[in-house]
Amino acid sequence: MTRELPNANSIVMIVDDTPENLALLSDTLSESGYRVLVATDGLSALEQIEHLKPDIILLDVLMPGIDGFETCKRLKSDPKTATIPVLFMTALSELDNLLRGFGEGAVDYLVKPIRPPEVLARVEAQLKQARTIQRTENALNNSPYSALAITAAGNITWLPAAGSRWLCDFLQRPTLPDELKVGSLLPAPILEWVKAQLAKPENIGHTAFESPRCGTRFSLKLTPCHDRHEYLLLMEKRSGEWNLDSVKNSLGLTFREAEILMWISRGKTNKEVALILGGSPRTVNKHLEHIFEKLGVATRAAAVSIAMQKTGNLNSIPEAM
Repeated sequence: MTRELPNANSIVMIVDDTPENLALLSDTLSESGYRVLVATDGLSALEQIEHLKPDIILLDVLMPGIDGFETCKRLKSDPKTATIPVLFMTALSELDNLLRGFGEGAVDYLVKPIRPPEVLARVEAQLKQARTIQRTENALNNSPYSALAITAAGNITWLPAAGSRWLCDFLQRPTLPDELKVGSLLPAPILEWVKAQLAKPENIGHTAFESPRCGTRFSLKLTPCHDRHEYLLLMEKRSGEWNLDSVKNSLGLTFREAEILMWISRGKTNKEVALILGGSPRTVNKHLEHIFEKLGVATRAAAVSIAMQKTGNLNSIPEAM
């Protein structure tokens, strides 16, 4: 039986115009179980990536045509490739250029002449970090919650797909405008709220941004990151529609009691609820007494409030109860 190598599902792209470097790196990575893609210049690398996306890229700084810096810049400007970790490969005499490389989005570098053990260690370390980030984004993309990261000035520093969808829905746009991306400022109403939060640090994490739009309530909470220069915006959107089965099961009500509580939350009087459900106001009032008793409350507003807290319902409590 053939033993599957631990890195068999990871694809490494090597971009270098020196045949000796390509051979050494390709052999080193292949022997460790990686799938290897090879390109001898930046343009051919970008063309290959359109057909097969690597998990990590080893990128030479000096190459014919577009150099490593420009290649990295183009990768990071495209949302489809922006998350691929890029490791620059450079000679000792070129180390002064590394700051520029990090500025273009590289995450690490290798110093020539290439040493295979170092290559494997740095590649594996970056892949582990990339996998962790991917798991986090996958979890966010498949949950009712999302997040994005910002600076204290309100500039976006991390924008996963779920965060983009939240912003699209909030702005009522099919896609995000070109000016709203990593590095740009938050939309105006959110930015104003963030600034108000940061002006009173004691409110951070305790006060939520709430905005009902077209039957959906959008909410945000601000929390500091481990990096004190960044903050996370925890995002949620929920429909105003009631899940009657959820209300019934969560609160120990009958289905009819859950229905009545839903209509009460929408500001309907006993008479109006009776007309909607085809009963009498007296019967509705009797159901309400049972609801109050089961929930341990004395008012309609209190009953609706408990339903909202325990089931996540977001219908507004009518002012006049």
